[in-house]
Amino acid sequence: MKAIYVRVSTDEQAEKGYSIDNQIDLCREKAGTDEFLKYVDDGYSGEFLDRPALSKLRDDLKNGLIDEVIVYDPDRLSRKLMNQLIISEEIEKRANLIFVNHDYQKTPEGMLFYQMRGAIAEFEKAKINERMSGGRKRKALDGKVVKNPNMYGYDYDKENSQLVINEKEAEIVRLIFDLFTKPNNNIQGINGIALYLTNQNIPTKKGKSVWHRQVVRQILMNEAYTGRFYHNRWNTEGMLGNKYRPKDERKPMTERPREEWIEISCPAIIDDDVFEHAQRLLAESRRRWAKKSNNQYLLSGLLRCGHCGNTMTGRRQKNWGNYVLEYSDIKNTAGAKNKGCGMRVKAETLEKEVWEQIKSYIHDPAELEKAANEPNEDNNFEQMEIERLENKINSAKEGRKRLLSLLAKGMDISDEEIREQLADLKEQEKQAERKLAELISKKKESQSSEYSKRLFSEVADYLLSIDDTELTFEDKQTIIRQIVKEIIIYKESIDIHVF
Repeated sequence: MKAIYVRVSTDEQAEKGYSIDNQIDLCREKAGTDEFLKYVDDGYSGEFLDRPALSKLRDDLKNGLIDEVIVYDPDRLSRKLMNQLIISEEIEKRANLIFVNHDYQKTPEGMLFYQMRGAIAEFEKAKINERMSGGRKRKALDGKVVKNPNMYGYDYDKENSQLVINEKEAEIVRLIFDLFTKPNNNIQGINGIALYLTNQNIPTKKGKSVWHRQVVRQILMNEAYTGRFYHNRWNTEGMLGNKYRPKDERKPMTERPREEWIEISCPAIIDDDVFEHAQRLLAESRRRWAKKSNNQYLLSGLLRCGHCGNTMTGRRQKNWGNYVLEYSDIKNTAGAKNKGCGMRVKAETLEKEVWEQIKSYIHDPAELEKAANEPNEDNNFEQMEIERLENKINSAKEGRKRLLSLLAKGMDISDEEIREQLADLKEQEKQAERKLAELISKKKESQSSEYSKRLFSEVADYLLSIDDTELTFEDKQTIIRQIVKEIIIYKESIDIHVF
């Protein structure tokens, strides 16, 4: 039985007569009969071998159903030379392989020409990808959005290659930022916002009825809402084949260095200061919105021991026959790197002291302004660490240059030794760059903003308009979390760090 195999990828539909119907007609003519099995991979890249029709063809070959395979061109089997050779050899073990536009002969000369064709096809695919990528970059540099990002809050104007605000969705984006950043609401954290949007029957961008916390988080982290959309931010190389790979072997999308991003202006939905405040809260959200315990701790997620650096969590302890609530830095979990120095403080006493300080800020905003701008040891340490990491990155780069220079000069150093040292220096550089980015981000998040001042003004007006006894536990906790970034506990004192 004869078999015809045809393939076309999405970007080849209009190129070189590679349409499915045209390939089938030419292969049928080559076969000289209408009696054949047809295997069609429509819309599949030639970069990978795991294609439905090709897999079925290979299975039928193994089962002895086919004695002749006809293909339009060698690059229909694969765009990669190595894969092309693998499939060709597999077919020839069990059947005769014939190409429509290539006289395939299994002689030294024929194999050489076949491999040259395969190498040219692979090169051509790489050039196509390069041209497409270059074209997209040029378009982005001209201030145009390359393709529809399907971003909530915006529609895509294909004719002008621009984003335009979808007013209905933009209202929801503003609502999400308000719910996350403003005090005096009963919706807590990202998960609470997702549940609220779901309960309000607000559809997602894809028209789904359920909002997931990760979708809300992505909206809160998306800088495009401030009017800055980025092209070339993400490296998606190799991700096309993820649908063919097992889950544990799929290639992740990685972020490119910031200097490679291309900024494109778009209409803003959120003010810069609102976005910056949301980023500060996101940085603290994991600790702030930790799993609730059976007891209520007003300062949960905000405390750290000033001596050992451990976070301090609430717990219920028995003291002289009575149970009391306290905060402690002791970590008894298996694998804890730092067991803590044993710092303990009564929850009631500490919470009262912190709340009184918050009330003093309310009545004297100048005191809060002073606390927000006051330099501290953490800031000095962060600056020293930033300088140290920058020096380490520069040293690693210089070290790699020296090694390459020694290699160029033909010094008596083995290639293997140089590769190991280069890999080690590259890894040091990557780790230092990652830590540096985290520190710079943390430093930026700690800076005060006009939005923080306006937010505090809202809190102050609210507290001054009611009696302290009217505030619920949730009210107090929300207010504290809008003002306080972290509280450092020492044996004799406490330091309240505010936004």
